[in-house]
Amino acid sequence: MKEEYYIKAKSLQSNLKYYFNDIDLLLTSLTHSSFANENDLHPSKSNQRLEFLGDTVLNLVVSEYLYNKYPFYPEGELSKIRSKVVCESSLAIAARKINLGDYILLGKGEILTGGKERESILADTCEAIIGAIFLDSDYKTTYDYLINNFEADIIKEVAKGNLFKDYKTEIQEKLQKITKDKIEYIVTKEEGPDHKKIFYVDLRLNGDIIGQGIGRSKKEAEQMAAKEALILLEDDYE
Repeated sequence: MKEEYYIKAKSLQSNLKYYFNDIDLLLTSLTHSSFANENDLHPSKSNQRLEFLGDTVLNLVVSEYLYNKYPFYPEGELSKIRSKVVCESSLAIAARKINLGDYILLGKGEILTGGKERESILADTCEAIIGAIFLDSDYKTTYDYLINNFEADIIKEVAKGNLFKDYKTEIQEKLQKITKDKIEYIVTKEEGPDHKKIFYVDLRLNGDIIGQGIGRSKKEAEQMAAKEALILLEDDYE
């Protein structure tokens, strides 16, 4: 590889906020197959193998994070979140934030057809870089890097959307049909430091506890309390 390509790869590190021990790994992660083909490089010098590895590592990191962050969510809901976090469009957004398209080595044809901004190429390169970081360091470093860089921009954005069923609205509507008593959500306990609090919430009907929930936010704990109340309510009417 020409020295100019190494210089280009090295300059990306400040955007990535990760500095490679082996710069060849980063350079390979930026090498699209079209560039490798045009320059008669061995297939192993393109980023396809790193993309394969990065995709696997990303799925594992996100799965572990969500498993620990949402201990009371069932598998189906966790899968929905993960599918949003690791989807092509989310990765492309992350790539654009660091101007990744300016650093990808593309063949002339890909450049002429707008490859630097193509969502699929940006997402694939993003995965390849993840694979490169994993090989350059270890799982814990890669895990911390991904969560530190993508949690606020991707995971939290997805988590606050409408991925989850609105259990609070559902329990409100069901109870309105059988009682005029008001329900209230009471925070009974908070644990942990400010950046990693755990909230405990009781859902009360006329002073009686009809559901309890735990979450990383008051909103999440309230939803879990409402969900438990719905389950108990359905059991009572079976």
